[in-house]
Amino acid sequence: MSEPVPSLVRLLRAPEPTFSFEFFPPKDDEGEALLWRTIAELEPLGPSFVSVTYGAGGAGQSRTIRVTRRIAEETSLTPVGHLTVVGQSRGEIEDVLKQYAASGVRHVLALRGDPQGGPRAPWETHPDGMTHATELVELARDLGGFEIGVAAFPEGHPDCETLERDAEVLAAKHEAGASFAITQLFFRADDYFALVDRLRANGSDLPVVPGIMPVLNLNQVARMAELSGVAIPDPVLAELEPHRDDPAALRAAGIDLAVRLCRELLDGGAPGLHFYTLNRSKATREIFEQLRPRG
Repeated sequence: MSEPVPSLVRLLRAPEPTFSFEFFPPKDDEGEALLWRTIAELEPLGPSFVSVTYGAGGAGQSRTIRVTRRIAEETSLTPVGHLTVVGQSRGEIEDVLKQYAASGVRHVLALRGDPQGGPRAPWETHPDGMTHATELVELARDLGGFEIGVAAFPEGHPDCETLERDAEVLAAKHEAGASFAITQLFFRADDYFALVDRLRANGSDLPVVPGIMPVLNLNQVARMAELSGVAIPDPVLAELEPHRDDPAALRAAGIDLAVRLCRELLDGGAPGLHFYTLNRSKATREIFEQLRPRG
């Protein structure tokens, strides 16, 4: 008999911080084999949960669903199933939710997702679909049986006109049925704490887990930051730029920056840490080891 699926909401509201890992959908069988090696290397660390994203514009959805189901069925890990409204009808999204439920996946991350034309492309709603993540939260809530997570944006969602409005939207997701949030990548702890303060000012006590992406490849992370509408702060660049042409030194500096950010977040009361692994385990394991309490 399988063990009951733990409640992430209960974990996120407990005194001990959580830690979790996010993977992206492999594009082919070779990439999927690499992902499973990474999962096997990270499983012994006992993360609170793991998740597998969809690709840009909803790409790779079927592989993402298959991998998520396999995590639930074949590992000791607690998976969070990703959902987006991109290019899908309401009925198709309901079918994904039912597939997750049938596999024992009890947690989902409800996202609008990037437009099919790319992060900065105009949004196009499916004729029988939805436009906002809040609608997706309501759908998952109404189907029942799920704890629902949503995205949060320390520097504000690019489509929101003000940071205050962005916080109002996050509070509305909570009111619609979300029970936790995970942020996109960011580089300053102050941006995270300011988001939490704005959310609390809207009367929401939603747990917000900071998303951490160590800078191991400056061009790659700069590109991701640009697509997300995130700024890499000058002080961060000042530490990394001198090592641009020295991959080993850049990697060491990126890990050091990530460890310092994680410590500042945990010291300030963040409920946990969510690592964007880029489907490789070594850097994540190194950061985790430095953060692990010494007995």
